[in-house]
Amino acid sequence: MKRLTALLLLSLTGQTDAGPAVHQVIPSEADPAIGAFDDPSVAIAPPGLPADAPLAIFLPGTNGIPGNGPLLRVVAQQGYRVLSLMYNDSPAVVGKCPRDPDPACSGDFREMRIQGTGKSKAVQNSAAESIDARLVSTLRKLDHDYPGEGWGRYLDGDAPRWGNILVSGLSQGAGMAAWIAKRHKVRRVVLFSSPWDSTGADSHPAPWLSEPSATPIARWQAAYNARENTANLIAPAYAALGLGKAQIHIFTLDLPQALQTRSPNPYHGIGIRDLRYAPQWRAMYGKGSSAAE
Repeated sequence: MKRLTALLLLSLTGQTDAGPAVHQVIPSEADPAIGAFDDPSVAIAPPGLPADAPLAIFLPGTNGIPGNGPLLRVVAQQGYRVLSLMYNDSPAVVGKCPRDPDPACSGDFREMRIQGTGKSKAVQNSAAESIDARLVSTLRKLDHDYPGEGWGRYLDGDAPRWGNILVSGLSQGAGMAAWIAKRHKVRRVVLFSSPWDSTGADSHPAPWLSEPSATPIARWQAAYNARENTANLIAPAYAALGLGKAQIHIFTLDLPQALQTRSPNPYHGIGIRDLRYAPQWRAMYGKGSSAAE
């Protein structure tokens, strides 16, 4: 099913041989210490980008795999190199933490997935399996294999050069992007339909959402669909992050026939699949040539 989904995403883009270079990177080939969640990451390098063009990374949702879908092609057209990164995306944070009495559960969960550190009891992964390490090893592999495309400029030794990187994602991936942006001053952050990390009997936003942000709030953008099942949790989470009304895009279009599914929450992922939202995507990601605010 995962590979079928990836093929469907490719078919939606109308990709042809004339266009940006599209590469796949198998995580375990980039770092042999990686043994799980080994579907390929997807890198897009538009032709003619300046050397200092920023990188936009995209993190898929729970059980998702990277693809070259409509959203990412639009982002590439905005003047970004793009990397859809595979990571340990199952189980979901929201499947483990809402009923945990520890209000730090979701923040600890995300720290473990992103940095491979911390005290999470809900999930474990090695440092090599972390998002940070996967990003570094993938960029090194791309720079080695395609030295003329500029992938190495997003590295600062053994760490990502966050100031040149936009972080984004869908669902669980958006929550990971938000956690990263809280702790690193990134170029921009774009969230689709998450996070909605909550705690307590009243499902109020988890404490980490209200913590100080290393990334200035003006650099944040977010979206969700008014008809997705968790809209009542997403809206207060965005408020806890400190996002203003102008930074939140609420999608309302009906599902197009071609994208209808039997999913119990069909509007959850539509925000990155429906090309009618391309104007909002462009506004959220901005131009790669624009200076960070």
